[in-house]
Amino acid sequence: MADELDALASIPVPESYRGVTVHADEVDMFEGVPHKEKDPRRSLHLDEVRTPELGPGEALVAVMASAINYNTVWTSIFEPVPTFGFLRRYGRTSPLAARHDQPFHVVGSDLAGVVLRTGPGVNNWKPGDEVVAHCLSVELEHPDGHGDTMMDPEQRIWGFETNYGGLAEIALVKTNQLMPKPAHLSWEEAAAPGLVNSTAYRQLVSANGAAMKQGDVVLIWGASGGLGSYATQFALNGGAIPVCVVSSKEKAEICRRMGAELIIDRAAEGYRFWKDEHTQDPGEWKRFGARIRELTGGEDPDIVFEHPGKETFGASVYVARKGGTIVTCASTSGYMHQYDNRYLWMSLKRIIGSHFANYREAYQANRLIAKGKIHPTLSKVYPLAETGQAALDVHHNSHQGKVGVLCLAPEEGLGVRDHELRARHLDAINRFRGV
Repeated sequence: MADELDALASIPVPESYRGVTVHADEVDMFEGVPHKEKDPRRSLHLDEVRTPELGPGEALVAVMASAINYNTVWTSIFEPVPTFGFLRRYGRTSPLAARHDQPFHVVGSDLAGVVLRTGPGVNNWKPGDEVVAHCLSVELEHPDGHGDTMMDPEQRIWGFETNYGGLAEIALVKTNQLMPKPAHLSWEEAAAPGLVNSTAYRQLVSANGAAMKQGDVVLIWGASGGLGSYATQFALNGGAIPVCVVSSKEKAEICRRMGAELIIDRAAEGYRFWKDEHTQDPGEWKRFGARIRELTGGEDPDIVFEHPGKETFGASVYVARKGGTIVTCASTSGYMHQYDNRYLWMSLKRIIGSHFANYREAYQANRLIAKGKIHPTLSKVYPLAETGQAALDVHHNSHQGKVGVLCLAPEEGLGVRDHELRARHLDAINRFRGV
């Protein structure tokens, strides 16, 4: 706060800090409760946590701000499985990893903050560096990870499959997760893009995903949401033609603010892709496909940006053009996808699974943020003590874009270094605020 960053190296690291946790002895607390009625405010606790031992190639970061991702919602409601199984498996891999196997789990897969300490063997980062962190935790001791780190058998998502995540005052990260904080953004703005921006980049732009090119028609589900809002920006920024699917007129307006013109309000137009719990309605797929063609002048999507999963996947496979690509992650409405394979096989379509991003992809995605080409989609910010409410907002889809959380930052708006660049992009930075 005093801007004496060099002094951080001489200040003792606290023996403990406040972190948002779930508890292993509470994993059955929602047994028998319907999915939507499971309340993260009951399961997420603000606890005093002992600061973990710092290992080689690691850093302790003072977290100024973090953000909510859907994996924090999954962790908080113990779906599809409690995350303590992840921590146990990780803990068995080495004596150092055993630190992560605890009866508590400090959650969170985003951060913006300041490096406090680095472990042995770290050369590129030092105490006082202002950073953001991507959430790829990888050991890189297996050959499969050296072509694409996401293929490493010991690849994990930090703060979800590891402990000591970013919804806390201090976080433990591998230093190859660190990237320079975009200088024109505040702490909470800089923390917001991390996971979803990198995920959208790999899923849509990277050769490991859909390899989007200029002129591609891209159908984007949840186009104003945490993931879709970045996909919409990447499509527009890369010369593609986004068809934005949203669920309200307010969300449609946000897409227009981003520059999108082709928008489907699925709630207003009454699409119901399932007749009942077990039966999809191909007639609705066809009605949806006809609406897309109406907007595009007769073209089907080259790429379908899929993340709702069960609810929409049958429609996604149907509407993709012949030879088109359905690229999928997350499955927030359910993991068991059903589709009519005739529309995939006979039309030579492809389904690509995409999961987070490798270090290079995360760096490239962050670079676009730092240059003001892609902007944070932060709509609301909570204090650390109200993380449960922030997670509930995301669980109930009552938010827009990303929901941020202040950790050590005492108020919003701090941490901006490049005021000139910020002034040029202020409207874009704030376009999700308060919506």
